[in-house]
Amino acid sequence: MRRGDKSSYSGKQKRRAEHIEEGYEKRGVGSKEAARRAWATVNKETGGGKKRGSGRGKKENRSASKKGGRIGGHSVSHATRVRAGKKAARTRARRGH
Repeated sequence: MRRGDKSSYSGKQKRRAEHIEEGYEKRGVGSKEAARRAWATVNKETGGGKKRGSGRGKKENRSASKKGGRIGGHSVSHATRVRAGKKAARTRARRGH
């Protein structure tokens, strides 16, 4: 099996990679990079190809999907963080802390 061959992946894994790839492309990532990241995510979650052989029934770890776009704090804008900080300061002042 040559590098990049997806024949050992189940249909579910292929669909999942496709869906993840679409999500990356929606966020402005190039198609090649999106595909690379999608398969990296699928591999991390499922432990590689699941079509045959031992280890097929191992549990999946969805932590990579859960992280999603949250890494680096990009999911919350700067303005939102500033607003939250100011609100916290007002609350502390009101409560006398």
